[in-house]
Amino acid sequence: MSDATPAPQSLQIGINAQYIKDFSFENPNAPQIFAPSPAQPQLNIGVNVQVRPLADGVYEVLLMLKLDAQMDGKTAFISELTYGGVFTVPALPEDQMRVLLFVEAPRLLFPFARSIIAAAVRDGGFPQLLINPIDFAGLYQANASQLEHTVGNA
Repeated sequence: MSDATPAPQSLQIGINAQYIKDFSFENPNAPQIFAPSPAQPQLNIGVNVQVRPLADGVYEVLLMLKLDAQMDGKTAFISELTYGGVFTVPALPEDQMRVLLFVEAPRLLFPFARSIIAAAVRDGGFPQLLINPIDFAGLYQANASQLEHTVGNA
């Protein structure tokens, strides 16, 4: 028995380059922050994605992560990373293009950005920190109205 419905075509996204565009790690209260304390660190994570066209079908996608850790009301560390990728994407309707660029592209960049942050936190003298996977589709849905005209024409 055969199904008359054609299989959906898989979209091919090409990753031309990946790079650290900007990175900082601050440990402003060292060495006092390393004194024994019963307090648990409070970690705040900010995530942002920016997209800009470079050429026809070629886009720069920037994944921006900001981590701010507090202990006993003092800053333990601040880390900010802008991790970029250059992606070649097929011609698609704009709504599908936005999903590809704001959901799939950062999803591909995230493991590399997470590794950079984890190494910096460890090398900064703190226990291992692995950022939980980010729901880029959920972030996209929450911000869809702001993204209406951000991709535009390349």
